[in-house]
Amino acid sequence: MKAAGRRSGTRLRDHLAASDPGLLRLTAGLRTVGAIALTLAVLAPAGADITHLVAGAMASMAATFSIRERRRGAQAVTLALGLPVALVSVSLGALLSERVVVGDVFSVALVFCAVYGRRFGDRGTTLGLIGFQMYFVSLFVGATPDRLPAWWAVVAVGFACSALVRFAVVPVTPAGLLVRLREAFRVRLARLVSAQIALLDAGPDEADKALEELRERTARLHETALMIQSRLEEGTPDEPTARLVQRRVADAEIAAERLGLLLLSARSAERADTLTLHLPGAPAPEVGRLPGPEEATALLRRDLRALRALVLRTGTAGAGVAQVRNRLLGYRDEENLPAASAPVRDVFRGIGEAARAVMGLRIALDGPQDESDDSPATARSREELDAEDAAIDAEEAEESEEPKGLRRPTTRAAVQVSVGSTLAIVGGELLSTDRWYWAVLTCWIVFINTASTGEILVKGYRRLLGTVFGVVAGILLAGLVGGNTVAAFVLVLLLIFAMFYTAPLSYTLMSFFVTAMLGLLYTLLHTYSWEVLVLRVEETALGAVCGVVAAALVLPVRTDRRTNELLVTVLERLSDVTDAAVTQLSGGPADELLDKARELDQALGDLRSATKPLTHPVTPLRTRRATARYVVALLETCAYHARSLAATAELLPTHPSIAADPRLRGAAGRTVRNIGTIAARVADGEVTAPVETGASIASLLAGDDASRYGRITGRVLRHLERLDEAVVGLARPLDVPVRAPER
Repeated sequence: MKAAGRRSGTRLRDHLAASDPGLLRLTAGLRTVGAIALTLAVLAPAGADITHLVAGAMASMAATFSIRERRRGAQAVTLALGLPVALVSVSLGALLSERVVVGDVFSVALVFCAVYGRRFGDRGTTLGLIGFQMYFVSLFVGATPDRLPAWWAVVAVGFACSALVRFAVVPVTPAGLLVRLREAFRVRLARLVSAQIALLDAGPDEADKALEELRERTARLHETALMIQSRLEEGTPDEPTARLVQRRVADAEIAAERLGLLLLSARSAERADTLTLHLPGAPAPEVGRLPGPEEATALLRRDLRALRALVLRTGTAGAGVAQVRNRLLGYRDEENLPAASAPVRDVFRGIGEAARAVMGLRIALDGPQDESDDSPATARSREELDAEDAAIDAEEAEESEEPKGLRRPTTRAAVQVSVGSTLAIVGGELLSTDRWYWAVLTCWIVFINTASTGEILVKGYRRLLGTVFGVVAGILLAGLVGGNTVAAFVLVLLLIFAMFYTAPLSYTLMSFFVTAMLGLLYTLLHTYSWEVLVLRVEETALGAVCGVVAAALVLPVRTDRRTNELLVTVLERLSDVTDAAVTQLSGGPADELLDKARELDQALGDLRSATKPLTHPVTPLRTRRATARYVVALLETCAYHARSLAATAELLPTHPSIAADPRLRGAAGRTVRNIGTIAARVADGEVTAPVETGASIASLLAGDDASRYGRITGRVLRHLERLDEAVVGLARPLDVPVRAPER
């Protein structure tokens, strides 16, 4: 029974780690609910009435979710600065509530300052959020000047309870968060291997489903890798340690993705295109049983399961685990490869590379391992890892120049939201002189974390959709709780937890829980009615429309312009990574390849987010939707091959089977030039220079004198060729002419 309980507990932890990397969503929900519950527990015995309880709960919620800094010291400073901002905001809300014109002007000014404050980093963003939210709270609860000391006390209690929960009850240290993210990476890596096993066993009718699962789990592993990289600076003791973990995470991700590609190619009747793994909805290539004897397929299934067990294994290895690890690592040195076709043998080699990456990741994260049972192949892998670790050296990153004036995104957004808020105030007061602020709140919210008219339109649509369904839920819940205050507050806490837990997953769901919660709060404040909830929908729709109108007419940033700018950035980062990796593989000086690869991933992530309005299911432009998905998938394919080249180039000084070849520089020059040509075309549609095609890179490197340069691994050639093909493939959807070589 105890063993079964431990297994169930382990499965539950693994499920949570995989679905919520770092437990960030769970932590946000628990912190917010804990802060509100503690605030209510302090205020209720003190005799606070319902209005003050609601105000205290909303103050603690604002103080909890607004904090964005990662270091605890910075969080404490921002929270301390946020309290006077909140007190001033509540006071002004109470004083101006009866002065319509002055209050409206101040609301617009406050919105402008709250959005403009984002230019000052996380602290400016947080103080802006607190100022605006607390002004909204004062209007919501009907704060009046004659009771300001009581409101100040309530807000102070809310902030104090938020601080207590943040730093004592649900503490999160950067190092602890990084540990949980590492655990999430481990679990997601194991799930990716499980998807590869499913692909191995999938029949012809199941291939598409298995491939889609493989795509999804590959994307989730990449997401976790990026989250780890973004937390390394705060979560590791020094720069060399951060760079070591960064390298090992990148190695494991690349090895796992490459293993999936090798398996897909082995199961395909023809060579599987790398794009197949990155284009959502693309059909699986024609698959059959693996070529070669059935024994090879059985061994492959066994070794994939063994690899998954190595990934999930924690604690000391033991003789049995060491024996499995030695067998898998032996495939890297051509040991015990089964009699099978070349593609199948490549999969076994890929398992060996993945096992090496898993061992390197474990050493980087957990320290030295027991080496008593190492085979010669394992010992060689350890020596390679030690040599790579010793070669790590940190350098300063260059700072880029920021745009100024109205070109600065924060300034432009502040002007836009001010205009939109003015429209929302006018329209909102025509709908209701008491609830007009709902329209302003919606207009303000749709501008948060958006950068183009299309993004604002999609966000406004999602908020309205969630609000409509939330109104229905609010009506049902209000009828359910009736006048039971305790039950209402319990449901409010549950809805708040659900709101924060689902916020990163679905803005529509978050809006649904917010609106349902507000229905209960209106019940507590004895202001609930069908008319109030309908008015909530009307004000939300008005605010969303005002936000879209302001974004479209005032200093507009069209979705096409935004995506083109980000596309140029991705292409520039891709060119940087490719050029630097090829230079190093050609014998040139070393560069900070992992940093360049991370910048490429971040730029690609920004582009992926910016294209969501174009790829949204409700978009009427089906052709543009398909084109956007295809371009992003091609860029993800390019990024995968560029990351792989960078990882291989990083091994050059320490890996005995990789030698520099000066001919690579010339052979890959066409690819780098083509990337620059496409970027120039996207940036300026008048550019007419064509993309060049020609002989394969492998043929360019062929020659009688090949041996004098040492052995170039087939992997490098494959990545260069696939990258060249993918870059040429970008030309057609981006309307760049292609020129074939003259014969």
